[in-house]
Amino acid sequence: MSGTIRFAPSPTGFLHEGHLLSALYVWAAAKKWDLKIHLRIEDHDQGRARKEYIDSIYEDLAWLGFRYDSESIQSSHFDFFQRILEKLDEKGLVYPCTCSRKQLIAENPRSETGEVIYQGKCRTQPHPCSEPHSLRIAIPDKVIDWHDERLGDFNESPKFQCGDFPIRDRDGFWTYQFAVCIDDIAQGITHIVRGEDILPSTARQILLSEMISDACDASKILPAYRRPLYLHHPLIVDSTGKKLSKREHAHSIRQDKDQGVSPEQLLGRVLYKAKMLSEDTPISLERAIALVAEKL
Repeated sequence: MSGTIRFAPSPTGFLHEGHLLSALYVWAAAKKWDLKIHLRIEDHDQGRARKEYIDSIYEDLAWLGFRYDSESIQSSHFDFFQRILEKLDEKGLVYPCTCSRKQLIAENPRSETGEVIYQGKCRTQPHPCSEPHSLRIAIPDKVIDWHDERLGDFNESPKFQCGDFPIRDRDGFWTYQFAVCIDDIAQGITHIVRGEDILPSTARQILLSEMISDACDASKILPAYRRPLYLHHPLIVDSTGKKLSKREHAHSIRQDKDQGVSPEQLLGRVLYKAKMLSEDTPISLERAIALVAEKL
């Protein structure tokens, strides 16, 4: 097997143990399936992205010993995102939404996980719109059948999971869902290995990717969409059972490095917390990747 897999951190904080575990899964998948590795800096959220965080991603990966075949940063091709938006708009698939966060919460039902399921209130909103607004994609009532290499088969309808979702927010920033779909298609990503926390996004990303591909088919500005292979890995959680998060100020790799922790010590600690080692003991990156590859 051959193809391309990506490691795609967002520079909204410093990398932490959760990112390191995800990187180990990505590099392990590349080893097992003979894949090229693409490092993608996902700085679509320009309100929170910082240069110091971008620099630290490169520095931390180099310190740990991770090597990759190619790299990109999303902000370098935002103009391309605009071209894709225009293609979707030509098909009548994009509309402005003036609903405030307060309205969204008050006027729409919630899923079992607490996510707002947008009911399409603004689908008839005049376009263009002079009021502050986000841009939403009008998704069809379609069931997406997809397979996860670890968790099995899924049968999901984004219309009932989340409803029409934004592809550009009220501040004019591209959303994660839109940016990741375009880049995965454009960069020829064939395998996606990421944490279980992204599991709910998969069906909507497949559907959006299909819609983007269809809208751009005549112009040939994107290669044809080929659905990637998916694998969602378990997460490291804190003492309360929550996943590690930048928003929750998870202890960073940079802090460990500054405190004199070696890469081997950090790798051993992460694999111990992930229940892949029976004790917290130093381990080389090569051995760590091989150990995770055995679990795939």
